[in-house]
Amino acid sequence: MNDGNTRVTHDTGDPTVADDAGDPTVTRHSGDPIATRHAGDPAATGRPLKTRLLRLTPLVLVLLALGIGIVPRLKAHAALRTQTESFSIPVVSVVHPKAAPAVQRIELPADVQAYQEASIFARTNGYLAHWYKDIGTQVPAGELLAYIETPEVDAQLEQARADENTAKVQYDIAKVTADRWVGLLKTNAVSREVAEQDVATMKAQAATLAATQANVHRLSKLQSYERVVAPFAGVVTARNVDVGALIDSGSAGGSKMELFHLAETDKLRVFVDVPQVYAQDMQPGVPATLTLPRRPDRPLHGAVARTSGAINSASRTLRVEVDVDNQDGAVLPGAYALVDLDVTASHPLLSVPVNTLLFRPNGVQVAVVDGTGKALLRTITLGRDFGTTVEVTSGLDVSERVISNPGDAIAPGDAVRVVENPPRVEKPSGAEKPSAAEKPSKSPSA
Repeated sequence: MNDGNTRVTHDTGDPTVADDAGDPTVTRHSGDPIATRHAGDPAATGRPLKTRLLRLTPLVLVLLALGIGIVPRLKAHAALRTQTESFSIPVVSVVHPKAAPAVQRIELPADVQAYQEASIFARTNGYLAHWYKDIGTQVPAGELLAYIETPEVDAQLEQARADENTAKVQYDIAKVTADRWVGLLKTNAVSREVAEQDVATMKAQAATLAATQANVHRLSKLQSYERVVAPFAGVVTARNVDVGALIDSGSAGGSKMELFHLAETDKLRVFVDVPQVYAQDMQPGVPATLTLPRRPDRPLHGAVARTSGAINSASRTLRVEVDVDNQDGAVLPGAYALVDLDVTASHPLLSVPVNTLLFRPNGVQVAVVDGTGKALLRTITLGRDFGTTVEVTSGLDVSERVISNPGDAIAPGDAVRVVENPPRVEKPSGAEKPSAAEKPSKSPSA
């Protein structure tokens, strides 16, 4: 009898009948020999559960393998997608433009010269009789440096004085004669013609006397040049003659020779070539500091005395003169020195770090971040250079956020993410710290 899902097996000789004992779909009757055989067997009761577990084991192993291999891969893909999205928006740090310093100190090489110097030549011909001052000697104004013997000039002067005496005697005679004939002319004792001739003769003798007196004065001055004296107080920097040397003043077309060279060193003229960009700020009175490489700790202070008033077309610089006191003689004329000029800007502008600049074909630009987190490019005009920062004369506002170290590929409209403190690259734990002498200076973006 077959009722519903109840399966009845009567063939007890079938070897598969024993395997149906654990099948829940097989119903055994009380008279069934198989049911009667397994009813008293305890092992036959747990055999169906064990069989089911053995059948499920492969499925569990497959699911476990899938879980171990796929889940981490899914997590890795999700992390990679998140990282890619974060890297697609570059992280930038920004700075705000600051007011440029009103006073800027610029350091320029300088040419140190004596306040005044002169090459001393002979004005008369002769032989050097004696020299009194050698190089390095401090002399006051009018000090005798050398004496020149001029025998020819002395003889010419004596002759001129004799000619002067002769001319004076002749003039006296002519004057007496003219006065006598003028007196007789009043009484009509002599003719007017004779009287006028005597008066003319007297005037000619007066002119001759004046000429001889001028010649005596000329030769006297020429003789006075036998004494070579210092035109101003200073130091003798050169002596080029010795006793007995022939002195030629060059009046006859010969070659002149410098006898001495004199320089005033208690005050110095320092000449500086200032770049054109600072020319408008160079006015008399601008403070200046003179520093020598061999004595950097002892600067000399002065001020701009005057400027050339024109830009040199070859170097595009303005010639500036700085007067510096040198009473102790610490600075020698001709020395190499550095001058620090304190330039004061009448209208200070904005300044940005140099690491914010982008040099593009259409000019210098900076990248700024707008309110929506997008990058924009601003074309700017540069002014003074402060080293780590530069002055911006136009193209930028003080409220804008300027990107530090922008990439060369940055373009207008690029999305960026602003951070206040960008991450720094940490040194390895085993790296040694540099000493104070080896420690590099901070960059403008640090």
